[in-house]
Amino acid sequence: MEKLKIYLADDDKDDREIFQEAFNEINSGNDLRIFNNGLEVIDFLNANDEIPDIIFLDLNMPLMSGIETLRIIRGNERYGSLSVVIYSTSSSERDIEDTLSAGANIYINKPNNYRALKETIMKVMKIDWQFRTSELDRENFMFAL
Repeated sequence: MEKLKIYLADDDKDDREIFQEAFNEINSGNDLRIFNNGLEVIDFLNANDEIPDIIFLDLNMPLMSGIETLRIIRGNERYGSLSVVIYSTSSSERDIEDTLSAGANIYINKPNNYRALKETIMKVMKIDWQFRTSELDRENFMFAL
């Protein structure tokens, strides 16, 4: 199986470190690139030919929020195959609806423990994104273990 290219954009240093530790512990053979905010992601995408398979976007980031980043990604046909996972502490109905209508593929509330985080990352990497995207609606947009 081909290695996945996965990006994480999160302004919280602790969240980035814990995500990377869980990702490394899974030992999936996939590649992870980490960014501090949405602006870094967009700048990197614009400057490189590499397009990730999956990007985890935190919603509340300085400089460029997750929803702004999502809208830029969805506004560029070059990133049409990119699966976007909103990865946030917010459980606001408005945030969920806004990200669904802006084109996110899935919404995940950040897990509250390390084991759940590892399980979440593993499940996201195993999703058949083509099927999930074609069947996307409000009922299956929220991700649960």
